[in-house]
Amino acid sequence: MRDAVVIWRRRRSPLCRPTDLAEAWVALVAALLLVTAAPAVGWLTGSLTEDALRQSLRAQRHQRHPVTAEVTGPGGAAAAAFRDDPAAADGRHRVRASWTAPDGRVRSGTVATALRAPRAGDRFTVWTDASGRPVPRPMDEEAARVHAALAGVGAWAVSALLVESARRLVLWRLVRRRFARLDRAWAAAGPDWGRTGAGS
Repeated sequence: MRDAVVIWRRRRSPLCRPTDLAEAWVALVAALLLVTAAPAVGWLTGSLTEDALRQSLRAQRHQRHPVTAEVTGPGGAAAAAFRDDPAAADGRHRVRASWTAPDGRVRSGTVATALRAPRAGDRFTVWTDASGRPVPRPMDEEAARVHAALAGVGAWAVSALLVESARRLVLWRLVRRRFARLDRAWAAAGPDWGRTGAGS
């Protein structure tokens, strides 16, 4: 950017080439985009993501219901099927339990519980859909905000990377054009350049 400022100050100099001015303009436009457009893209993406997550959160709260389940026994052999389940990663246990679904039917099955030492008769909360099938708990608002913030930061970073990549690509093309002109000028001088009486 500093080089672009120097070029801009010397733009009226006869030694300032058109490619130098183009380079200064490209640097200025890239700086403006990095300061204005990239943050705007990040903010817009974060806002849209937060709106979408809030709608999803409302739908999840409407479709998922907390019910009280009662432990009827250990998870037993069925728990082996859940070895790769995220429930095992956060210290939860698989148990056999029964609960009353929102539609009034009694359901039972193997579910995850946060109880440290579950025993028959212990009660805990299970999230279910309208028919009583176990479902993950709804996303909380804090998680939605974090996801939206991460989406906004990611969009800002990608936008900034695209602007910088475009600036470097244009700069590369300008340098190649500058070298091509220099090669043509050098070729026009010919092999007689610098010889006495060669007219140069």
